[in-house]
Formats: sequence, structure tokens, C-alpha cells
Amino acid sequence: MCWRSIAVWAVSTVTMLVLAGILPDFKLQSDNGDSATRIGVTAALGAGAFAVLSVLVWPLLVRALLLVPALVLGLVVFFLNGGLLLFALALVPDGRGEANPETAVVVAAVMSAVASATGGALAVRDDDAYRRRLYRLADRRRRRGRAGAGPTTPGTVFLQLDGVGHDVLRDAVDQDVMPTVGAWLGAGTHRLTPWRTDWSSQTGASQLGILHGSNYDVPAFRWYEKDTREVQVSNRPTSAAELQRRAIEHTGDGGLLTLDGASRGNLFSGGAEQVALVLSVAARRGKENRSRAGYFAYFSDPANAVRTALSFVAEAGREIGQSTRARLTRQRPRVGRGGLYPFIRAFATVVERDVVVAAVIGDMLAGRSSVYADLVAYDEVAHHSGPVSRDAEKVLARLDRSLALIAKVAEHAPRRYRIVVLSDHGQSPGETFRARYGLGLQDLVRAGCGLPVPRRAQRTHSGAEARAAVRAALGRPVEEGTEKHRPSSRRSEPIVLASGNLGLVSFPDVPHRMSKEEIDARHPALLTTLANHPGIGFLLVRSEEHGAVVLGARGAEIPLADLDDRPGPLADFGAHAADAVRRTDSFPHTADIMVNSWYDPAEGEVLAFEEQIGSHGGLGGAQGHAFLLAPKVFSPPVAEGAELVGAQQVHHVLRRWLREGSGPQVPLDKSRHEPAPDASFTVATVTSHDKSA
Repeated sequence: MCWRSIAVWAVSTVTMLVLAGILPDFKLQSDNGDSATRIGVTAALGAGAFAVLSVLVWPLLVRALLLVPALVLGLVVFFLNGGLLLFALALVPDGRGEANPETAVVVAAVMSAVASATGGALAVRDDDAYRRRLYRLADRRRRRGRAGAGPTTPGTVFLQLDGVGHDVLRDAVDQDVMPTVGAWLGAGTHRLTPWRTDWSSQTGASQLGILHGSNYDVPAFRWYEKDTREVQVSNRPTSAAELQRRAIEHTGDGGLLTLDGASRGNLFSGGAEQVALVLSVAARRGKENRSRAGYFAYFSDPANAVRTALSFVAEAGREIGQSTRARLTRQRPRVGRGGLYPFIRAFATVVERDVVVAAVIGDMLAGRSSVYADLVAYDEVAHHSGPVSRDAEKVLARLDRSLALIAKVAEHAPRRYRIVVLSDHGQSPGETFRARYGLGLQDLVRAGCGLPVPRRAQRTHSGAEARAAVRAALGRPVEEGTEKHRPSSRRSEPIVLASGNLGLVSFPDVPHRMSKEEIDARHPALLTTLANHPGIGFLLVRSEEHGAVVLGARGAEIPLADLDDRPGPLADFGAHAADAVRRTDSFPHTADIMVNSWYDPAEGEVLAFEEQIGSHGGLGGAQGHAFLLAPKVFSPPVAEGAELVGAQQVHHVLRRWLREGSGPQVPLDKSRHEPAPDASFTVATVTSHDKSA
């Protein structure tokens, strides 16, 4: 037994003694009383038995409960842990250990948390402990025939901070909110490069382009396809699987991670053989697909389970307090944050983060060549609290600590690792369209069509990635009810969808993309109503006379071919807006009417068509400005003076860097590539993660 295990056992023994002195229903002595020495021996035996049972029995219990939804498992762990403690006390000679079931749950939780913190603190500071662990992993890999000597080429870890814009990152570094990133930049070891997203500035389009090299025909976060009469939603498992299939078919390549890669917490696999918490895989059914295997690997350590569960409760309470304060101080802009949202936020900022970080650490200790992981915490909080709010700032600080932990583990991995941090988009602030004008985009479209407008308009979903992760964890992998977007019995009525400040209007009874002239003939007031509304920036429609045109207020109508000379309504949206609009116009599934909200270039504000005060999905402001932070040992992403534009270009940069570090990547034939979930990654080293929660 190594000295670190002895230290953890000793601390657990002391913890048990302290709890026995505090809790009246927890005893470590006989009814007649015992000497201090005998009580100490009893505590040592109980702590030892509990530790052994946790190591031997706990993984079997969790594996047996793998089909239980992950969030339910996170609650059940408390009672399982209490049961193990009762069994451990029953093994103490002469029946000196005794506790009622409720007290056992509390004692087991405290002991697991203390043991976790102690073991993690010692492990992070003890290089020998890491080396011993790595030797064991290396031996295990050799026994499996996975590898001989350790890899000589460096591996690469790509960490996606979902929704963190370039300027937000710079400000966080300047204000010392993210000291780890600041240290990298200050030491001159890393290079920070901004990049511009496509018109659809959201995770579905960006991550598909980054991981698979193509986001062609992804016009928004959600859109209606007339040929299939279905709504595609980027964070719905079935849609994610279909989008990944289309991208592989379009490029003829499995993705960025086809060579010994791992994909963790993403919408798409990237061609990785090892996947966990990947939405496109969650769509597949069958025994061979255990989409929640990542949760099993993490919760198989009872200390992880208890610590994360306690942090989950603390984060939910933190959100309730912050939202209450915002309501009492009448903060503006503000959206509703009640209902289940506190638990969705806690899942994104605690459970998802802990599990994904643990998976990345396991991949590094296993020596995988490339890892891509998505951390959605900031994006979820910024949607509801604002991208530059204090709430979001605190999330950035905790994400920085995750980066520091991963960097520390990289020092002890069996191969060198280069850590690349990037984002998929930013977020633009601003109140909602409904809050400013008292009606939503769907109401405005119906009014322009001469249709009745409901007195109480229905709210749209936020579309945050965390919601899909929660549904998958609950064993209900459906982003939102498909019936909501199916054509009604009146097929002539438009389908109106929102993706941040981007709106899409489709007429399901017309099999082709309607022209401006056809729309005017059917609904003479619709385009005029939309284009002249003060909350609308511009429209994209197709004209029979001029081809695709951009419409704006006061009768502005600019053909796409003329936008460079006459930007018209696009003037405020930047130099790349015209190219972004032209590209989207070329997609087969572009909506009949594409609607981009108003944008204030002075304040950087947009008007979201969803219930978000930090939004992304369209053009305007910080949402289109992502970042790429990489070690300078890699070649510059672009030539000096050039700009990095579009997720597909980012893919080519990352693929080039993989070639520089590990030799040529061999694309897999798409017919051969079927990623398999991985339940084998190591998670024990995450024990010191985020002590602030």
C-alpha cells in the first residue's frame, strides 16, 4: 500500500471519529463505552472496510445501474454509498459500529468527499504517484496488445469553450479572470487568433465544420426541410446523426479524429473511435450503443459521484440566488430563469464539465493521439445571464481551473501533449425581440399573412446544447417535440423557426423555395411588414427577376451580386456579411424567407427571437467572432494580415497541425467508420477538480 493510500485512510479514520462525536445516531463503541484506543481502532477498521468496498463493490453496482438515467444515478449514489457504509460497519468486530440509514448516507457522503479531496491534493503534488499510475496504465495497454513503447510523437488536445467570444476571452485575461490562459499568452508560448463564423453562428454549424470539414447546407440551428417534411434541430440526436452522415458523404472523409482520436461531450464524433457523451451516437439504439458510458466511467468512483452531486446542488442554489437578485434589482434585460432551468444550468456547469474533463484526463493518460472536447458551461449561463455578466465571469474562472488541471496532467502523460483551446462562436447581448415589441417573430409573420395572432404567444426553446445533454442523460434523447414543428392541418400556414437572432420562414405546402413574387402574390403585406419592422435588419429571399436579393427598410432591394458595391441593409454587419449571405443562399434547404434581426454596431446588441439575452445564430456583433488559442510550435493559422473565416477553414488548420505533430492523417473510408462508445477512460485523477463548487 503506497503512502498516499495510507494518508487517505488516516484522514478517513479521523473524519469518521469526528462524525461519530457530532452525530448522535452514529456510534463507534459498545453500549458500555470503550477506551479511546479501542474507538480509534474501530474507526480505522470501519474506514478501511468502507474504502475496500468502495474500490471492489462500487464499480459493479454502478455498472449494474448503467441503464439508469445519469441524473437519477447521480442521486442514487448517495443511498448506494450509505448502504456500503452500513455493510462496512457490520464487518467491524463485536458490533461496535452502528448508524441508522439516514445518518449512514450523510457519513458516507462526507467521508467520500474528504477522501477525494485528500487523495486528489496529494496526487496532484506527487509526481511519483502519477508515474506509478502511468506505469500501471502502460502495462495494462501492453497486456491488451494496444501498444509497445510509449508514443514518441506529441498528442493534441482540443478544448472547445462553447460560446466564448474572442473579446470576452481577451477581457477575461486582462482582468485576471482566466490566469491560466493569461500565463500562456504572457509567457509567449501560445498564439491567440480570432476567426469569423458563418452566418449560422452556432454550435451545430461550427462544430460540424470544425470536426468534419463541411457544414454545407446547415442554414441555422433548426430549419424545415420541404423534401422530407421534417425539422432538423442540431442538438437532437437523430438530426445530429443525419448531419454527420451528410458531412462525411460530402467530404468523403471520416473527420478530424479518425486516427486514434477521442470525442467527448460533442454534438458530432469527428470520426473518433472512442466516443462518450456524443449526441450523434446517442441516436443509435441497441446494446452495443451505450451512449451514457461516459457517465458510468465517471460515477464508478464514489468520491467523484458524491463531490459532483454536492456541487450540483450548490450550483442550482447559486443560480436561484443570482436570478432572485436580478429580479429584485429589476435588472434589464432579463429573461425567465425559473422552472427546471437551475438544474439545467447545474448540469452544464458541474456534471457535464466534470465528466468531460475526467474523460479528457483519461484519454491523455491512455496516450491517445487526439482529443476534442466541448465544455458548454459558459454558453448556457450567458444565454440567460448575459455574455458579460458577473455570473458568466465566474463560470469562465472555473473553466480556467479546468484548463489548469488538464495542463497539469499533461506534464505526467505518457506522451507530450499540445493543448489547443478554441470556441465555436461568441454571443451578442441584447434584449429579446418579444420584450422590446410585445410580440414574437411568429406573431409578426402571422400578422403579415393576415392570420390570427394568439393573445398569449408561445415561447421558443433556448436551443442551448446543455438541454440536449440533459435529455440524453435522462434517457430521453429528443431535443424538443417534433409535433411542435410539423405542418398543421392548414398546410398553407407558415412554419416559423428561430435560431438566436436568425429567423426562418417556410411555407410547407410549396415543395420548392418560394420566390419573392410568389410570396407577394399569396401574402402581399408579408415581406413589407417584415422588412420595415424596426426590429428586423434584413431579409434574404429569391427573386425570379434578379435572383437572390436582400430586402431592407424603405423598399431597399439589393441583388446578392451587387452587395459588394451596394451593401444596403448589410452595411452595419461587417465586410464578410455579403459572403456569408451568398453562401447560405446556395444551400438546398435555405428557408423561403431568412430573417436577421436588427443590429446596433455602436453597442453590439441584437434582438434574439428566442428567450435569450445573450444569443448567437445570426449576423451581428460578438456572436460571429470566435477564437483559436494554440501553442506557437504550430505553424500560424493564416498568413500575416489574412483572416481566418469559417468553420471549414478552422478544420483545415487543425488538420494541418495534426500532420505537423503526428505525421499524415489517413482519412477513413466513410463506409468503414462507425464510432463506438468508450467506457474505459480513467477518471480517478480528477479528484481535485474545481474545489470552489
